[in-house]
Amino acid sequence: MPDPATPEATAEWDPTTVVARFEQVRSHTELLAAPLSPEDQTVQSMPDVSPTKWHRAHVTWFFETFLLAEHEEGFTPFQEQYWFLFNSYYESLGPRYARPDRGLVTRPGAHEVGDYRRNVDARVRELVERLDDGALGKLAPVLELGFHHEQQHQELLLMDIKHVLSRNPLQPSYAGGRRAPGEPDRLGWLEVEGGLVEVGHGGDGFCFDNELPRHRQWLEPYRIADRLVTNGEWLAFMADGGYERPQLWLSEGWARVQAEGWRAPFYWSEHDGVWLEHTLHGTWPVDPASPATHVSFFEADAYATWAGKRLPTEAEWEHAAVVDGQRDPGAPTTSGANLADLESFHPRAAAAPSAGGPRLRQLYGDCWEWTSSAYHPYPGFRAPDGAIGEYNGKFMSNQMVLRGGCALTPPDHARLTYRNFFPHAARWAMSGVRLADGGAPVRQEEHS
Repeated sequence: MPDPATPEATAEWDPTTVVARFEQVRSHTELLAAPLSPEDQTVQSMPDVSPTKWHRAHVTWFFETFLLAEHEEGFTPFQEQYWFLFNSYYESLGPRYARPDRGLVTRPGAHEVGDYRRNVDARVRELVERLDDGALGKLAPVLELGFHHEQQHQELLLMDIKHVLSRNPLQPSYAGGRRAPGEPDRLGWLEVEGGLVEVGHGGDGFCFDNELPRHRQWLEPYRIADRLVTNGEWLAFMADGGYERPQLWLSEGWARVQAEGWRAPFYWSEHDGVWLEHTLHGTWPVDPASPATHVSFFEADAYATWAGKRLPTEAEWEHAAVVDGQRDPGAPTTSGANLADLESFHPRAAAAPSAGGPRLRQLYGDCWEWTSSAYHPYPGFRAPDGAIGEYNGKFMSNQMVLRGGCALTPPDHARLTYRNFFPHAARWAMSGVRLADGGAPVRQEEHS
């Protein structure tokens, strides 16, 4: 069995290939930060949000800590205090600065973080280029983990700056432009037989430790919706008193509705009877055909209850993707994967169903999809030794699993078995809803 949180099978790596991959990942982070001023990069608008410059520094700290500190001859940290400031949650490595207070750290500034990145980048390139293929192969697991770790933060950087800019009364645009509104279409269903199936990562290539080990699970027959729930459908939920009917909600969810005044998805606001949605490309009237996004697990569950359906389990989601021929988000058979959308940085309306093609639309990209599965370890899970073991396992409590990726996820970061996770009440993440239920036939008049 491979070590958790590492590639299951490492291809032959050569220095030129590794350096190119390293520079591609690192430069993309800087590309995403480029539209932001130093002031933009310093703001922390709530405890769950981190400043942009902190993301840029933390992913650099990761390479410095887990690669250079272990393998660079005569290693000396770039700046001693950075190990304290930019450690996220690795308790075994020493004290760390409190997450809710990251926005109070005005120094180092965004430009100084750039100096830190350039210094570590040069040292990583020098380290990689002096190693032979055998020695480099031994470093492949931590390098690959570092690449995927940075890609996680690229997605988080965009989610976080969206919240930051939404708190500005001018509601400025980050980048991108609005697509033309789409056309709503009828919700369809994929019937799945179920049975004894295998889930979890089992092939070559990278995976996080929480995707292991591959194991068997029994599934009863079920159906899964062929697209995500739309804004138009969510408006119908709201119009029918969705946020006012306690019988639709889990107890803790209803308490949140009352305490925080929820009455619409997170970035929606009503002006003169018109619902508007704040996006990374500005604030616009809600597009009825686009997926409803920035909803919590509690809202997703309440909507499903209102619709007479439920959320899929993560095993159902994964198995349905396999049945539908969509194991790989980058494969030609995948239906409309809207990942790393640099045009609008936002989910888009589902494409029309394709004759003879995959049935499930929007499976990868657009919105992370809430499942009804708690984020717990798979049977036989074992966290790796050392600080890397804190990457995923310590969070396997009070979280729910999401699948599929979103419009901000790098394309080569999404995969069939990826298990994202957030607390039940999280709304700032780009999360949406795909419905499921048992295998009963669809009534002719049924729309949800």
